[in-house]
Amino acid sequence: MVKIIMNGCNGKMGSVITDIVSKDSEACIVAGIDVNNVKKYDYPVFSDITDCDVEADVIIDFTTATAVDKLVDYSVSKKIPAIICTTGLSENTIKKIDEASKNVAVFRSGNMSLGVNLLSVILKKYSEVLYGAGFDVEIVERHHNKKIDAPSGTAIMLADSVNASVDDDLEYVFDRSSVREQRKHTQLGISAVRGGTIVGDHEVIFAGRDEVVEFKHTAYSKEIFAIGAVKAAKFIKGKTSGMYDMQDVLSEELA
Repeated sequence: MVKIIMNGCNGKMGSVITDIVSKDSEACIVAGIDVNNVKKYDYPVFSDITDCDVEADVIIDFTTATAVDKLVDYSVSKKIPAIICTTGLSENTIKKIDEASKNVAVFRSGNMSLGVNLLSVILKKYSEVLYGAGFDVEIVERHHNKKIDAPSGTAIMLADSVNASVDDDLEYVFDRSSVREQRKHTQLGISAVRGGTIVGDHEVIFAGRDEVVEFKHTAYSKEIFAIGAVKAAKFIKGKTSGMYDMQDVLSEELA
């Protein structure tokens, strides 16, 4: 049984994960953390993570970027592995997470869904073929109108996968409005669309001479991310210190 602390338990993702875990015989949520510490479920809820004294195997974090530093400090002090699903993190927070991974197991991924992570593997393996043949690369991501960060963590994750395949030859471009010139082949454009209730939509476009190849992933509900987070919790329980991501989960499952 994997005992989980849910950081951000009263948020949308916290609620979805709570529902998923309630139907899972191999996991349970033993405590929740939320600034809105209303008790909605059958586990205790703390408004401040430092007040949580409940024993657990792992912490799942779906909060805001500003809350992650305190989570990391708690994870290290309690030696509880952390699954960080929050995106839009600052460079300083990312460095803090990297440093923490020297003392405790940390799981961080730009996206928790199986489909996106398989797409990432494909892009790492085959992007060089299209890019080397002269294809330009663009990424378009779409999300709901409540999403704060742009571009999405998933868009950056997919861009990094493409770039890894081409020996980091690409420069990311987020806005062309101030420059009136034709694009360079070594540019990777990333565009963000915000509107309505779009859960998550990502297109990686390879545009060549007289042909276009597109890779697309569409999320129709938040449940796919919740399932991935619970899968990550089961994976990271008992792991030694280090940085892990969904690629490690896939490797273990495919071994």
